[in-house]
Amino acid sequence: MEGILAPTIPKHIAIIMDGNGRWAAARGLPRVAGHREGAKAVRRTIQAAIDHGVKWLTLFAFSSENWQRPETEIADLTGLLRHYLRHELGELHENGVRLHVIGERSRFGPAIAAELAAAETRTAGNDRLHLVMALSYGGRGDIVQAARRALAAGLAPDELTEQTFAGLLATGSIPDPDLLIRTSGEERISNFLLWQVAYAELFFTDVLWPDFDAGHFSRAIAEYGTRERRFGARPG
Repeated sequence: MEGILAPTIPKHIAIIMDGNGRWAAARGLPRVAGHREGAKAVRRTIQAAIDHGVKWLTLFAFSSENWQRPETEIADLTGLLRHYLRHELGELHENGVRLHVIGERSRFGPAIAAELAAAETRTAGNDRLHLVMALSYGGRGDIVQAARRALAAGLAPDELTEQTFAGLLATGSIPDPDLLIRTSGEERISNFLLWQVAYAELFFTDVLWPDFDAGHFSRAIAEYGTRERRFGARPG
C-alpha cells in the first residue's frame, strides 16, 4: 500500500480515539475488551499513516480527565500501555517510527515513565513517521504550563508572541495538526490540543474506535483533500 494517492496528504493528523467502552458494552463485554480492541486499531492506524506518507500522527491515548475513572479501568489502561511498550515498540522501531510523549508521564509512576523515556531514546533516530502519544494530557493544562514557563523565564510582555508561546507548549517542536479526527459520533474537541488545532480541519465519524481501519483513515484524508483551508481568511 506504499504511496497511496490522495488529493492532499496532511502532514500531521491528530486523533481522538473514542468509543472503546461503547464498543464493549454493545457486545456485553467488559470495558477492558474495548480497550484491547482499540489497541489493534492503533496498530492499523499507524500502518495506514505510514502507507499514506503522513509524517506526524498524534493519538489522544489517555487524557488528564481519565484519572477520574474507576481504579480497575485505570489499571487496565496502564497495563495495556506497559504491554504496548514491551511488545510493540520493536516493530515500531523496525518500521522507522519515532515515538514522542506529551503529557504528565510522571503520573504513571517511575517505572512506566522510565520505559517511556527509554522508548523515545531508542527510536530517536527514526523519521519515517513521528508518533506522538498524548498521555495524561489536557489542553488547558498544557496552556497553563506554558504560561508558567513564560513567567519562570522572565519574559517581558512584549516578548511573549504567539510564536514564542507556542514554543513553550508540550508540542513546542511539533507542527500543528492539519487534520483532527474524532471517532464514535461525538463532535467535541474534549480538551485536546486546544491551542494547536486552531486551524485544523475537523473530521467526525460515527465509527467506534475499535472498528476504525485503513479505509476509514483514507476517507478522512480524502475529505481533507476537498477542504479549502483559509487559516482565518474571510470567505468569498
